[in-house]
Amino acid sequence: MRRSYESAGLDVAGLAPDWVAQLDRWMGEAITADLVEPNWMVLATADAAGRPSARCVLLKGYDGRGLVLFTNYDSRKGLEATANPHASLVVPWVPLQRQVVVVGSVERTSAAESDAYFAVRPHGSQIGAAASPQSQVVGSRAELDAVAARMAAEYPEGAPVPRPAHWGGLRIVPETVEFWQGRRDRMHDRLRYRRTAEGWVVERLAP
Repeated sequence: MRRSYESAGLDVAGLAPDWVAQLDRWMGEAITADLVEPNWMVLATADAAGRPSARCVLLKGYDGRGLVLFTNYDSRKGLEATANPHASLVVPWVPLQRQVVVVGSVERTSAAESDAYFAVRPHGSQIGAAASPQSQVVGSRAELDAVAARMAAEYPEGAPVPRPAHWGGLRIVPETVEFWQGRRDRMHDRLRYRRTAEGWVVERLAP
């Protein structure tokens, strides 16, 4: 279960001037390659005692402020992000032999940002967000479906579904953003943008 990576590699001279532009470049190439869920990523958080947890989520936006996902604030990740506002993200583009690794702090998006994104979600996703007590123990699938059905009856297709107060965005504000490119003999290229008091610097890490 070992595959040789034969990519052309990644050099400092070929990097974009900042991590946002470089992520734009790689995201565009992932979309062009028709990867399944090119914005799929793994989010790792930890509770106040430092016990970690990780899960797959979708990247819903990014800019110079950070990378954004949306969730139930009462879910495990939401509660951990509140109690211990630090996180790491991994965007795994395995078919391209690439990954992006982000480490930083966590903040909530504004209510206006959360409202704007919630309003453009599919109706069924809006109902699901309102109906599901994410990460909580439930008695059965039937209980979940019954709550969702009641919500759907109250807010039929075409009727605006109000955003639950416990649902919104989390922004990972990066301290480091590493671009990892697989290379032959496990001599991978790892180039990291790191925030300093003077601005961003780029460093090469040993594979």
